[in-house]
Amino acid sequence: MRDSSGFAPDSPVDCGVDITRVRAAGDVTLVNMATASYHHGNLRQALLEHAVGLARIGGPDAVVLRDVQRLAGVSNSAAYRHYADRHALLAAVKADVMGQLGAAMLAAVEEAPDQALDRFRATGQAYIDFAVAEPGLFRTAFAPDGQPDEAAVPADRHPFQILRGCVDGLVAAGLLSADRRDGFDEAAWAAVHGAATLFLDGPLGMAGTARRQLITDRLLDAIGAGLR
Repeated sequence: MRDSSGFAPDSPVDCGVDITRVRAAGDVTLVNMATASYHHGNLRQALLEHAVGLARIGGPDAVVLRDVQRLAGVSNSAAYRHYADRHALLAAVKADVMGQLGAAMLAAVEEAPDQALDRFRATGQAYIDFAVAEPGLFRTAFAPDGQPDEAAVPADRHPFQILRGCVDGLVAAGLLSADRRDGFDEAAWAAVHGAATLFLDGPLGMAGTARRQLITDRLLDAIGAGLR
């Protein structure tokens, strides 16, 4: 099944096992590499990192192949060998950002108490925290253009699969009955994504930090109450 992000990974992530931390958002720096020398294979990654940096600052509209090429200090033809057009570059950026979002969710699950409901709540909290901390990246991840290939984000770092794994944990712990399992993860994602979007681009954008956390707590409480 293809989820609303455009990806269709195969299986949920097990929220009950130790997961090696992967690189979280915030460590990509825009660097003018005009004088850098590239060895075989690293230009594609350099172009991607510049594009992610542009997305962080300006959202999806800032991801322009010509600007990325200039930042990297390479010719148009060199850049086009790796990304044929803006859609291809944007797709790569979206996949990278989805992986960063997944990494943030995994880190939150690792730090949560070893209880199924706590791990489930941690995914929602991390999702909203990422959106607020990285609005440009979050908007880019869910922009309508440039859909990545289905396998572009590894299943163990795909946000939806991490959520699914934690919902499976709720069922295993007896907190969610199996006959109510179908559709629960999509409903939870819709609720949390909606809140994140309202905080970024809607009337809840005026909420301060404390108010935003109160709203997030109430939302996660409501989802948890829906288990019963």
